[in-house]
Amino acid sequence: MSNQSQTEMVDIPKRRGRGCLRWLGVFVVLVVGLILAGTIYESVAEAADIQAYPPPGQMVDVGGYRLHINCTGTGSPTVIIDAGWGDWSLAWSVVQAEVAKTTRVCTYDRAGMGYSEAGPLPRNAEQIAAELHTLLEQANIAGPYVMAGHSLGGLPVRVFTHNYPTEVAGVVLIDSMSPKQMTRPPSEIESRTPSQSGGVSLPSLLARIGLVRLLAEPLGFVRDLPPEAKAAFIAFSVTPRSVQAWADEGADLQESLAQADAIKSFGDLPLIVLTGTIDEQAGWQTWQAELLQLSSNSQQIVLENSGHNIQIDQPEAAVAAILDMVAQLR
Repeated sequence: MSNQSQTEMVDIPKRRGRGCLRWLGVFVVLVVGLILAGTIYESVAEAADIQAYPPPGQMVDVGGYRLHINCTGTGSPTVIIDAGWGDWSLAWSVVQAEVAKTTRVCTYDRAGMGYSEAGPLPRNAEQIAAELHTLLEQANIAGPYVMAGHSLGGLPVRVFTHNYPTEVAGVVLIDSMSPKQMTRPPSEIESRTPSQSGGVSLPSLLARIGLVRLLAEPLGFVRDLPPEAKAAFIAFSVTPRSVQAWADEGADLQESLAQADAIKSFGDLPLIVLTGTIDEQAGWQTWQAELLQLSSNSQQIVLENSGHNIQIDQPEAAVAAILDMVAQLR
């Protein structure tokens, strides 16, 4: 074999290596470009949404960060609604509008969700209940309260009712989570060290480059709401702040369940348990019935044509349960 042929054979791997490096460089440039474009897209979209959809309620400082609360209607007792995991005040716009015809009703956004600013870790039921109490005090919203909690929102409502019993006149648990959903014994659940939320989870990173916004519908961020509420709900559900709050609440869910489990009784406080039946988790109906044991003055309403999101599937049933409680207390 000639020296030229040997040289050419030696050069082939080198050329292939340079070609691979060239394509790798092109790929890296494309990825970085897409990330930058997505980040700019997300920033521009968020700025436009802030202008297009101002908060309908008030922003209240609760200790270095502000929470959004929206109160409508007049009368007593005042109904306070705590939304489920991943939901916030606008998901309850239909229910709120109807309840407001009879009494004062307030929906709010937990820290980081919807219009509210991010709050400190941990995002567990005790922390959320304490923030809600501070919010009501700072906003001058006096009791007595009917506390209505849906899904995850039922856990801080349970803690709030226990921690501030003189301020709560009645409770409505709307397909509330149950401590029976704990996957570990309470003794093995460790609390995260109190700190400011860093916003560094993978979901929030994807939201920062606009992917969550682009995939809002398949990811389940679309709700069957009135047009004026639907667009705003999507816009503020896909922000990095809201997505991070969702992740933080999920990370602390087992601790929230354990905190709720420590509360065994409301005494004879009026309690209504509203339960959906479609596509429920195995054991859900049993757990819902067990919630009645929280009070010696309790009743359960089971809905045959509603899934977990009763406020969307059968908002009139949620309205009826809340107004039933209001009527009992008047």
